[in-house]
Amino acid sequence: MPSELWPYATPGIPDELFEHLPGIPLTQREIRLLLISQLRLEPDSVLWDIGAGTGTIPVEVGLLCPKGRIIAVERDEEVANLIKRNCDRFDVKNVEIVEGSAPECLHEIKTMPHRVCIEGGRPIQDILQTVWQYLPSSGRVIATAANLESLYVISQSLSQLQARNIEVVQSAVNRLETRGFSQTFAAVDPIFILSGEKLD
Repeated sequence: MPSELWPYATPGIPDELFEHLPGIPLTQREIRLLLISQLRLEPDSVLWDIGAGTGTIPVEVGLLCPKGRIIAVERDEEVANLIKRNCDRFDVKNVEIVEGSAPECLHEIKTMPHRVCIEGGRPIQDILQTVWQYLPSSGRVIATAANLESLYVISQSLSQLQARNIEVVQSAVNRLETRGFSQTFAAVDPIFILSGEKLD
């Protein structure tokens, strides 16, 4: 359901419409679109977003799937409050914020996920193994990697978990920017998006 600030049915909210804090990750619009497409959401999907940061994914998914439910997991109180403010900005009502460190806090969540998006968390292998236990058959997990080490660990973990239909996408996005009197293309930091399904 569209909000006053973003009255459109399509995702892709401009980054500048979100409130953000210095040093807190913000998943940029084009990366967000790739992530959401990999989630393969259904109208009533339950999504766990682990390492929700600024809250861009919870807001976008909350608007796309008003009958769904989003659990945003964030360990820092100030950042958790930022997610709440961004949900309020866009009048998103179906996001629950869980303040805590994954994977330790995940057992507190009462609603089991259909989809899991992992955007942060140092013990990525532990997080993947833990969320896998909560996923139903046909559930999907998406994880992002900004460096080679994370890419290797996530890939290895998905293999160990015997995930099916694994996909890996690397973003390559350039944005037109004005610098002085000229316009030039500036690259958005590339990121790997890995996805896999649990098929019993």
